[in-house]
Amino acid sequence: MHSTVHAAASLVVCAAAIVTNLLVAVDGHADQRPHIVMCFADDWGAYASAYAKLSPGGPSDVIHTPNFDRIAAEGVLFTNAYVSAPSCTPCRSSLLSGQHFWRCDRAAILQGAIWDGSIPSYPLMLEADGYRIGHTYKVWSPGTPKDEPHGGARTAFNSAGRRFNGFSQNAMKNPDRQAGKAALLREVRANVRSFLDADDDGRLDGDEPICYWFGPTNTHRKWIAGSGKELWGIDPDELKGKLPWFLPDVPVIRQDVADYLGEAMAFDASLAVVMDELRRVGIADDTLLVVSGDHGIPGVSRGKCNLYDLGTHVPLAIRWPKGIDHPGRVVSDFVSLPDLAVTFLDAAGVPPTENMTANSLSKILRSDQDGRIESQRDAVFTGRERHVAAAREGFLPYPQRAIRTDRYLYIINFEPNRTPMGDGPMVAGSDAEIPDEEKLRENTFAAYPDMDASPTKAFIVTHHDQYPDAFQAAVGTRPKFELYDVVADPHGKTNLADDPGMKAQRDALHQRLMDELIATEDPRVSQDVIFERSPWTDPNK
Repeated sequence: MHSTVHAAASLVVCAAAIVTNLLVAVDGHADQRPHIVMCFADDWGAYASAYAKLSPGGPSDVIHTPNFDRIAAEGVLFTNAYVSAPSCTPCRSSLLSGQHFWRCDRAAILQGAIWDGSIPSYPLMLEADGYRIGHTYKVWSPGTPKDEPHGGARTAFNSAGRRFNGFSQNAMKNPDRQAGKAALLREVRANVRSFLDADDDGRLDGDEPICYWFGPTNTHRKWIAGSGKELWGIDPDELKGKLPWFLPDVPVIRQDVADYLGEAMAFDASLAVVMDELRRVGIADDTLLVVSGDHGIPGVSRGKCNLYDLGTHVPLAIRWPKGIDHPGRVVSDFVSLPDLAVTFLDAAGVPPTENMTANSLSKILRSDQDGRIESQRDAVFTGRERHVAAAREGFLPYPQRAIRTDRYLYIINFEPNRTPMGDGPMVAGSDAEIPDEEKLRENTFAAYPDMDASPTKAFIVTHHDQYPDAFQAAVGTRPKFELYDVVADPHGKTNLADDPGMKAQRDALHQRLMDELIATEDPRVSQDVIFERSPWTDPNK
């Protein structure tokens, strides 16, 4: 009896010790997995001063992004990062689920998108494995339920407001422009802090590692004409000679691009706030921080909603002091943004699901090399289905798939008789009248709805006689196959698809692209092309 009591007492002591150790471990944040922070700008293409140093002569020459540059310098800068689809919802669907966008069911389109809860997403997988998750501004939309793959409204932290999303509109309401900018950055700080440190005690709330998404939309149109110069000092004339051939080098277009770059600088300013808050709560060096964008510039020829580089090439910098032993490297491996989901899971020790087709970047982050690190990362695959539902008759998509390598861009336009930017005057036999300049500038649905309303769109369409090549490049129909030598012809002026001397190269690229589509069960090349029928083609306002 006596020994039994002692044994029981010993068990109690041991149990108490275990509990105590667990409490100490929790209080001391014994979970050594990294915090994960994703900073994702809407419609931000690969424009940053860090890129100007590597490839001078383009629009990045006139932008100043010290915070993105610092993150890259303290981590890894990627020069060949591409989206899966140059359209908000499909791109985000692919990133969050770690697979090609075409595998995301109804989340593979923009208008009419519905998130299938049976598709695993990395934030919810991390939450199930002990992470505390949250998001500010935009994660996954337009679509239903909004932001669902990151927890929806349940995990949203926007209590200070969303005025930053209309940065130039709100900043320029204040006669003191600097004060207007500062007020919007205070909103950012309050929103970020409401997730990291709601009680404002200088320590990270909770004991779990965090998974946080910071997604401003200010680089999405519209923005105020002249704001790039007034708020950020970007002189549009500094863009002379720096625009691609398909954008007329005229004052209105230079100003439009300058204003866009100004919004990118506003996003960069918000990165300073995010970094400051991570340092304030003591987790900056324990955080895997990623900065990128969901596709290229909107309302501009061959940008958003196109498979040319202007639409699919995005910035990417990763900072992770405890996971990157050799910072300051520049990496040329091809990265598809879905790779980030698998990278996050890998860093957290969570196995990816079988449906994930992406590949982790962990080996690249741990490497001590610059340039091409993994030889198999010599290409990316991109595509597009429906963007604006009513862009063309029958609510049909404009289906495309492409492969991009170091030397070539090869595109298949599966339905070349359809209008790539949507129906409108002077395209595919249309006898519609050209809307006036104001409508084209202000109303995306006035014509060619897959190209956002903008001053650039308005100028190119209303000056189609003066700039016919620019008009064709913007909204004209395209051949079924396109092939460009991106080294000799970086802006894709000469289509080599029918050049007899390029047949072997075209055939090889075609086969490699088709092999990827078939291997990943792309419905576009299957017996059941779901994207051509209901509910993927249902009307949507």
